[in-house]
Amino acid sequence: MRARSPGKGPGPLGAVRKASRPAPLPVTTWIARKRDGGSLDDDAIRALISGAATGRVPDYQLAALLMAIVWRGLSPGELGAWLDAMVASGDRMRLGDVPGVKVDKHSTGGVGDKISLCLAPLVAACGVPVPMMSGRALGHTGGTLDKLESIPGFRTALDPRAFARVLAKAGLVLAGQSARLAPADRILYALRDATATVESIPLIASSILSKKIAEGTDALLMDVKVGRGAFLPERARARELARTLVALGSRAGLRVVALLTAMDQPIGHAIGNACELAEAIDVLRGGGPADTRALTVRFGAEMLILGKRARDLAEGTRKIEAAIGSGAGLEKLRLCVRLQGGDVRVIDEPHRLPVARHEAVIAAGRAGFVTSLDAGALGRAATRLGAGRARKEDRVDPGVGIALHAKQGDAVARGAPLATVRYSESARFEAVRAAIAGSFAVGAQRPRAQPLVLERID
Repeated sequence: MRARSPGKGPGPLGAVRKASRPAPLPVTTWIARKRDGGSLDDDAIRALISGAATGRVPDYQLAALLMAIVWRGLSPGELGAWLDAMVASGDRMRLGDVPGVKVDKHSTGGVGDKISLCLAPLVAACGVPVPMMSGRALGHTGGTLDKLESIPGFRTALDPRAFARVLAKAGLVLAGQSARLAPADRILYALRDATATVESIPLIASSILSKKIAEGTDALLMDVKVGRGAFLPERARARELARTLVALGSRAGLRVVALLTAMDQPIGHAIGNACELAEAIDVLRGGGPADTRALTVRFGAEMLILGKRARDLAEGTRKIEAAIGSGAGLEKLRLCVRLQGGDVRVIDEPHRLPVARHEAVIAAGRAGFVTSLDAGALGRAATRLGAGRARKEDRVDPGVGIALHAKQGDAVARGAPLATVRYSESARFEAVRAAIAGSFAVGAQRPRAQPLVLERID
């Protein structure tokens, strides 16, 4: 048998011929164009995103491009093409067999933010399917998936068929991002986190929406946090992100409503994983802190409007309140937990959730009113205790946390407890003791109450 000549015929299985090698991409040309304030055409954007997902464009070139975008931004046309390419980089879930308008909710991240845990079951109980794809803790903000995994056996990693099956049976599903949904986003997000290129509104908006569109949702409620504990503390920047999300979602056929909400102090009284889950269950039982319940009801009403189950906020509010009062939301959570392999006993017996073995009380040094409560400082302290992760590979301790006994506007006596800290390692607690105490400011005058919802943008 004669050997085949190189470059002629198909060759043996696995052989690589010079003619089959893709031509090198002009990545440096595109980086320079964006660096100098030029625009990227649709073909360049598709090639760059595809190259990110397949590894054809190396990390160092992607990092340079991301920095150029941070400095120069993306035009509306570029951003639309960027989002389309991000979605097209992987699979797209089809949830057409699940009847109704599917509505998800996403938060830009806060401290004590357990709203999704009680919100999704209530909205589902009112007839709106909720395909909620959540994230993990990173930096000082908590992660819904870490809170859910406080439940023994609960599975947050679901393949697309299992995701759709749980949604169809329970009316909601609480899971993480599938490996094949917007894979370019996972690569770019990791690079952004490692190269100080996170703070770009076009990159933030396209990252959020690419996952939501790929998961098959029809509408999205965005909770954009504002304040000292928020990712974007300045209100003007938060408003810009909200408007970008609404406009970009509309272009892609996704209805988006954004609420700007206060994040100067934590939401509720619990900061941690298992303790926040317990607080969310308390809301479903008709209790819970006033701010946690108020945000849950408002978000729920907005989602019912998006899902065409309420005509206005008043009707949506009545329906969410009724789902709390009847226990229907609690039953939805119980069903979801069972379908995702979790121990449903924790719903009725929260004491089964993990609790760290050590406890310490932070007391007030003077009498007066709590004039401010630094959410960012408390979030960073909880992370150092083990409630979150500074790096993605860090292990989360579900039983550690901070229970707040006083919040902004509350009167305190000298020596009264401000917070109880649950911790597993003494060295970690000693490292954050002063920061937790310093996060409370106590003064002579009661501060004016601030609204929870600052703006609505649609």
